[in-house]
Amino acid sequence: MAQESLRLVSHPIAAHDGRLPRQYTAEGQGAKKDMSPPLEWYGVPEGTRSLALVVQDIDAPDPEGPVVPWTHWVVANIPPDTKGFPEGFSGQGGAASAAAGGLQEGINDWKQPGWRGPVPPSHGHRIQFKLYALDDEVRLGNKVTKDKLLDAIEGHVLGEAELIAVY
Repeated sequence: MAQESLRLVSHPIAAHDGRLPRQYTAEGQGAKKDMSPPLEWYGVPEGTRSLALVVQDIDAPDPEGPVVPWTHWVVANIPPDTKGFPEGFSGQGGAASAAAGGLQEGINDWKQPGWRGPVPPSHGHRIQFKLYALDDEVRLGNKVTKDKLLDAIEGHVLGEAELIAVY
């Protein structure tokens, strides 16, 4: 029997026709602002030793050029038996990391650890959530960045899943 492919799902995004709800952005209100969205994944390939997640605005304009992806969230060394993250998972600090083994939240393009929601100059940007199934854990030191993660996983990817939300 063929194994199902890796899939990434967020029910609030699906319920809003693929749009990222405001509470997951910097434009939300009060306590319902800038929370990391809930994510679930299915079909983790056999032999997976860790998962990694990169979330970026793939339509971010760069004053120096046309478009440069803007990183919102980087997560490395997610245990393979983890089935997803609840709403607001990012920023729970030591409790989140301890509960999830050696998980590491990386530095986003605001130079801050964890999730930071979009606040683009215009709406209609595509926010790409990309999950990687890896054949090993990655060793990134204390400062995890998207570039370090993507370099480290080269040649170790067993599967990928992508979810696009529009904001």
